[in-house]
Amino acid sequence: MKLSTLLAEPLMLLDLESGERESALREMVAALKRAKKISRERDLYDKILQRENLGSTAVGGGVAIPHGKHKDVKSPVVLFALSRRGVEFGAPDGKPVRVFFFVVSHPDNPGLNLQILAAIAHLLRKSPGLAERLVEAGTARRVLDIIREEEEGLHEG
Repeated sequence: MKLSTLLAEPLMLLDLESGERESALREMVAALKRAKKISRERDLYDKILQRENLGSTAVGGGVAIPHGKHKDVKSPVVLFALSRRGVEFGAPDGKPVRVFFFVVSHPDNPGLNLQILAAIAHLLRKSPGLAERLVEAGTARRVLDIIREEEEGLHEG
């Protein structure tokens, strides 16, 4: 599965304002509502926060993959978000998170959710420096281009 096929410019938030976990999650959920991907903002926020309280979805290296399931989404949604200043997110390396891949899928298809999370993890693991390149991208178009380039490099090699 290619992450680039799930990403779209309208689902890119390149200027998260919050430096704190709960309000950053709120910003991302609000962006999904503005993009008309969900209708019940509070419900999704509560589910995502509940998941985070089980253990941070920060993976280190300035990246987090908050995720959850929600009945509102018919097909999986991946929101890309970027924080210029970083968000304290309980990362295993103690570093603030600047790059977020926010994944929401329908509860009836847990396998697809796992495939998306695995694709993100694989891309991050096999692409050293990806987070830094994404932080420096500047535009949603460039973010997409960088992710596509990395995925193509993985499939060629």
